[in-house]
Amino acid sequence: MRYPDLDAYGLTGDEMRFFWDAFAPPGRVDRSSPDLAPLTADLAGLPPALVITAEYDVLRDEGEAYAAALAAAGVPAVAVRYPGLNHNFPRKLALFDAAPLAVAQAGEALRRALCP
Repeated sequence: MRYPDLDAYGLTGDEMRFFWDAFAPPGRVDRSSPDLAPLTADLAGLPPALVITAEYDVLRDEGEAYAAALAAAGVPAVAVRYPGLNHNFPRKLALFDAAPLAVAQAGEALRRALCP
């Protein structure tokens, strides 16, 4: 995979390569496996999903494609894009006003899923 070397996205190309290699070491796992490439999987029957993306996240399009694929497979899926933000913004509660909102949204989705 080729990743952009743009720090503006909150995730650099070097970081992406490091994380991908740590998670799925090249030559040791099949990176095209549905477990590692969920867009190639049969998604029917999965539980409801909330997919939160950020406008300036290098992974935004993949996340939104995953939410669309879940919906196409009949899985209740909600995709929310937070404008003007980059990757990992929900962890930066003191920096971004939207971060606590995204965390609360994720918490509410978990509460609904675990305590119907």
